[in-house]
Amino acid sequence: MTDRTARVAAPVALALFVAAGIFFGRQPVAVAVPAALVAGAVAVVLAVRATTGWALLVGAVVAGAAATAVSWGVASNLGWFALFILVAWCALGAGRAETFLLTAGVVLTAAVQWVLYPADLGWGAWIAGALFTAVLGVLVRRQQDLLERLRAAQAGLAESARLEERTRIAREIHDVVGHALTVSLLHVTSARLALDEDPAEARASLEEAERLGRRSLTEVRQAVGVLRDHEPRSLAPMPGAGQLDELAESFRHAGTPVRLEVTGDRAALTATGGLTVYRILQEALTNVARHAPRSPADVRLEITGDGVRLSVDNPVTEPGDGGDDGAGIRGMRERAECLGGTLTAGPTATGWHVAAVLPSTLVPETERIA
Repeated sequence: MTDRTARVAAPVALALFVAAGIFFGRQPVAVAVPAALVAGAVAVVLAVRATTGWALLVGAVVAGAAATAVSWGVASNLGWFALFILVAWCALGAGRAETFLLTAGVVLTAAVQWVLYPADLGWGAWIAGALFTAVLGVLVRRQQDLLERLRAAQAGLAESARLEERTRIAREIHDVVGHALTVSLLHVTSARLALDEDPAEARASLEEAERLGRRSLTEVRQAVGVLRDHEPRSLAPMPGAGQLDELAESFRHAGTPVRLEVTGDRAALTATGGLTVYRILQEALTNVARHAPRSPADVRLEITGDGVRLSVDNPVTEPGDGGDDGAGIRGMRERAECLGGTLTAGPTATGWHVAAVLPSTLVPETERIA
């Protein structure tokens, strides 16, 4: 039942029970009818104003007193159900303290009439009914509060998931676009320098830049495809450990000597592990090409039962001043940490060193046993 439905149903039910109280009661019409009108009017005001808290308790006390005046002295009068409506209303719309006070007032009223009219045996039932209604109302209110908290938690989790997805997409785009622009710029520069002396080499460099640009565009579209629910998603696989040779070769064509040494079966890596290794190496080599053009990079990938270790060494002790305020290193570290691994990057005695250590869970159990 919605809150709007409850605010309509409560005054209607109260008015019906008060009207029944006039019919079954012993009060003079001159007393019963005005009291019934007061109870109905107060209930309507409380419903229209959506009153809660202590204000609801005050209105319930006034309406309850009027309903009591209608049903006074007759335990078999259906008008007493109007008090139950008020108790439940207060339990749902106010706090436990207000509900306790109103319930105590109803019980006290029934107890007083039990003393005044002991021959009528129905007062005990009304007392029990008031207590039951109060307890039931408090339990229902508690369930409503828990439901609201659950919905708020679900909304928070959904928002957190959206933020994580945006971060993931931003990281993918950063790696793809950064690599594409850096390597393509190197190819364009080579083509410009070789345009007059070696047109064939210039043409090859431009073709490689074009190929890399098209591939990067496809990866960007795939990365952001999840944001477009109305468009079919690309089924092209994401790059992995199997494409490391191709990645290294693309940098060699751009003028960055890359030596790649792989120990272990790269096919044993899971899809997530392979993508992480690929992206970390892609960003590391992009930083080498950006900050130390044409300087060599020594890459070692070790895949064992104890985990995966990727290292990139470059004989330049400073990363240069044309960087991205550490966004590349931070992105690589986040990729490693998302899988439970670690990443370090910084100068050493021989140059700049990047090392990523990923857990053994990225290697299937059968491969670790083998």
